[in-house]
Amino acid sequence: PAVSAALYCHLVQGKKGGEVLGAIRKTLSYIDQSLTSKAAPYLAGEAESVADIVLWATLFPVLRDEFCLPDELQALRSWFQTMNLSEPCRSAAESVLTPKGAQEFKAYLQKQPGPSLHWEKPATNEPEEEELAERSLSEEEIAAAVEAWARGPAALPERWQPPSPVLPVEGRRNVLITSALPYVNNVPHLGNIIGCVLSADVFARYCRLRNWNTLYVCGTDEYGTATETKALEEGLTPQQICDKYNAIHAQIYRWFDISFDYFGRTTTPHQTTIAQDIFRRLLERGMLLTDTVDQLRCERCQRFLADRFVEGTCPFCNYEEARGDQCDKCGKLINAVELKKPQCKMCKDSPVVKSSQHLFLDLPKLEGSLEKWLAQSWATGDWTANSRFITRSWIRDGLKPRCITRDLKWGTPVPLDGFRDKVFYVWFDAPIGYLSITANYTDQWERWWKNPQQVQLYNFMAKDNVPFHSVVFPCTLLGAEDNYTLVNHLVATEYLNYEDGKFSKSRGVGVFGDMAQDTGIPADIWRFYLLFLRPEGQDSAFSWTDLMLKNNAELLNNLGNFVNRAGMFVCKFFGGCVPPMELGTDDKRLLAHVTLELRQYNQLLEKVRIRDALRCILSISRYGNQYIQVNEPWKRIKGHDADR
Repeated sequence: PAVSAALYCHLVQGKKGGEVLGAIRKTLSYIDQSLTSKAAPYLAGEAESVADIVLWATLFPVLRDEFCLPDELQALRSWFQTMNLSEPCRSAAESVLTPKGAQEFKAYLQKQPGPSLHWEKPATNEPEEEELAERSLSEEEIAAAVEAWARGPAALPERWQPPSPVLPVEGRRNVLITSALPYVNNVPHLGNIIGCVLSADVFARYCRLRNWNTLYVCGTDEYGTATETKALEEGLTPQQICDKYNAIHAQIYRWFDISFDYFGRTTTPHQTTIAQDIFRRLLERGMLLTDTVDQLRCERCQRFLADRFVEGTCPFCNYEEARGDQCDKCGKLINAVELKKPQCKMCKDSPVVKSSQHLFLDLPKLEGSLEKWLAQSWATGDWTANSRFITRSWIRDGLKPRCITRDLKWGTPVPLDGFRDKVFYVWFDAPIGYLSITANYTDQWERWWKNPQQVQLYNFMAKDNVPFHSVVFPCTLLGAEDNYTLVNHLVATEYLNYEDGKFSKSRGVGVFGDMAQDTGIPADIWRFYLLFLRPEGQDSAFSWTDLMLKNNAELLNNLGNFVNRAGMFVCKFFGGCVPPMELGTDDKRLLAHVTLELRQYNQLLEKVRIRDALRCILSISRYGNQYIQVNEPWKRIKGHDADR
């Protein structure tokens, strides 16, 4: 009832969203506490109920997405995003809260008895010019901003110069950043770039500006059947394929100005040494099992088929293009032999089932350690709502032993009699690449990766990689019992789609890194647009038309226009040097507005909400443009000295 009453005030009495949020804050806190105490994803427990639907439908017109909720209401934010992503709620939002739907809703309300309505257009991410002017400021905020301005650059902290190589420093905030390792057999598309390397790059740059001791590593994931198959296609050896595409990836990321401290690869001696050491420690501690596995083998290709080289119908949701390890539609993990109507992706033949002995990581044995660690990491770290939800759903379904070996030749060899003709499965091997890549950067790699007391680890990825980084890899390191640094902050994006469909490497649909470079559009424009539509709370879509509109309206007419007008004016009339100033009332208010935006920008980026932080930058330039328009310096420059 309290939520409904506040919503009525919003619609009928013309209250702003912030006032509504304030009016229902106590109620929302109660709901958040209820969700937290139950440790369940829904209001009534493990399954969605009518209570969830009713509350979501009441809140959605006011909040629109979970980022409108305060940070401390973490359980409620996670619940709200889960509801937003559910198919019935998404369909309802799309059908009702479009501009047409909003107008129909308005017309309906106006026919109802009651006071005359003040209708506000639905909230967007774009602050309007008049909204900027309406934000209230206290005298204390204005005074603090003026004081900071008066102190000038001399008051800024001295720029931190990290050692070379970058190593953890006692007493400093030590930040280790990884991007999910891009697979080496193809050219990365824009969805890969924003989901992993660009998002991590922006955060790494922010950390360095904050004087945090920061190391950012990435590299190409090079082992597995996909590499073997690509080598056959191009008439090269697997190593030659890896060399070729590692160079392509590195060149694309250089063009996008990604600021890796080190960009490496997984086909190195360090990878073999570290992966085999972790394997031996798991074996010694009884964390591995042996079992017979039914695998799909293509008789025409004469090979066992890696999971991603089988397609068929998902046994859970009947999606017809599910891969042999995971369904892109429902997100569930699959064993390839469970697929209905499986096909070899290379020759389209139907594979046959054959048996083979394999090694498994005993995830059920590690489940208690995992849950204890997750509770601590979630309490202190910034995991995105989707990463928490995906992890929770995995654990809720019960962990099962996970196969860590494959019948392949191209991979890290298994150092155990009876299995020496096999290699490690890529999802056991690949995350260890973070460690081996760091080891190729510095022989003191253990100071980063066996130092959880001093190091904060951030993993960046798209949501399909979450289970391997939140469950499988942490269990691997926990089971090895060697004081490994585990992820503190798991940052997962939703999917970036292309126009009306999906990016697809295999079908060549979308914009790929080399294509972006060939357009002649500068890298910074691509960076800006990808960050502007970064899929933080839900899927977003790249559009050529929207790229043009956002570039012209925001990057050019807003930010570019402000910087250019101010810079040209100073150069033309003041010799390129900003003269001493006496601040007037409007000047002080401007400084206070900018200070608030900067504070919000810091808060958002510390939570790795990059898209929303970018809005703060654009708001600052809007304030600048508005200030110029109001004060008309082109007129004042012609007046008296005081006007100048």
